[in-house]
Amino acid sequence: MYKIAIIRESRSDDRRTPLVPTHIKDLLSAFPGLSITVQPSKHRCFSDEEYEEQGTIISENLSACDLILGIKEIEPNLLIPSKSYMFFSHTSKIQPDNSAAAQGTPGMDKKELLKEILKKKITLIDYENIRDDRSRRYLGFGRFAGIVGCYNSLNLYLQTLGQKTMPRAHELNSYEKLKDNINKKNFGNVRIIITGDGRVAKGSLEFLDFTNIKEVLPDEYLQNNNSSAVFCNLPTSAYVMNKDGSDFNLQHFINSPEMYISVLDKYMSSTSMLISSHYWDPKSPRLLNKKDIEKYNNLKVIGDITCDVNGSIPTTSRPSSILDPFYYVDRTTLQEVSQHDQALAIMAVDNLPSELPKDSSKEFGDGIIKEVLPYIFAKDDGRIKRATITENGDFLPSYKYLINYINTK
Repeated sequence: MYKIAIIRESRSDDRRTPLVPTHIKDLLSAFPGLSITVQPSKHRCFSDEEYEEQGTIISENLSACDLILGIKEIEPNLLIPSKSYMFFSHTSKIQPDNSAAAQGTPGMDKKELLKEILKKKITLIDYENIRDDRSRRYLGFGRFAGIVGCYNSLNLYLQTLGQKTMPRAHELNSYEKLKDNINKKNFGNVRIIITGDGRVAKGSLEFLDFTNIKEVLPDEYLQNNNSSAVFCNLPTSAYVMNKDGSDFNLQHFINSPEMYISVLDKYMSSTSMLISSHYWDPKSPRLLNKKDIEKYNNLKVIGDITCDVNGSIPTTSRPSSILDPFYYVDRTTLQEVSQHDQALAIMAVDNLPSELPKDSSKEFGDGIIKEVLPYIFAKDDGRIKRATITENGDFLPSYKYLINYINTK
């Protein structure tokens, strides 16, 4: 009998779950020898009783389980030796030079987390690294990050205009209600740039379909002849270019991002809102420079859905939270300031899908059932091995560079 478990999330503001109650029913039907334990939680978006009704064991004790699933990083002291864990460890973007180590849960010491994982000989599988042989992710919360991030950014824009804002997404707790609210709002002559062409960007674009804001292509956006509200989506090929001037090639960019420079600047002079929905590799160019921000006189809001601290968007000095989602920075110094008319408004919530936990968890769990668990219970085609960071007290070859990270002071 194979035994899996869902751990209680450490963050009280994260109500997501890797599997929802209907997934439990489907899994127990598909795999008769499977046992599923759920650690009780008062914060999870589904009650313990809803899981129990579908056949799970509700228990604090997960020591009998083979594989333990979570969402965000797990507190090191809660890790059980010699178990397999699957969660977002936020270690993938840490580079050999230790850059991008600030991502993930604020206050979580990832060096200590990784050291404890090695010490306890835990097998760590990271959702973010479960990809095909072309590096495309099989699952993620990106779509709902894009939806909620777009909603929050538009709400912040209304606030900067002095208009009545919409209810917060987590208060509505339903994608349908978000759509109902947004189609009643008028955003005047707002000009929006959305970067990216992955799940996050597609989520933002999907949501904008329910607004009164018209989509235009990059060339039309640059002409700046529109008198009504418009948005423009810039895929990767439109916001970066090869340093040698050759035509853009996505696979080349993925393999050699350091060979590219950002050309986002040319779109920013008339832009009033930037929604960053792209995936950023620390080896990639930063999309904007700190010194450029003050020249963007029309820019009122940056909705940084990517939320890479000190990453591609220089105004993101810290993540914000669901309860306190916005902050303001001085356009020259980029230091955080109190709200005023000349300050630049920032939305940088790092767990946006948690505002719609039931919707986003259902979609994420669908991916786990279809693209992950069958390759753990049966034969792995390589996707699980590629996503495995540690095993038997050591880093796997692709992640050996993390040894340097955990040993630096």
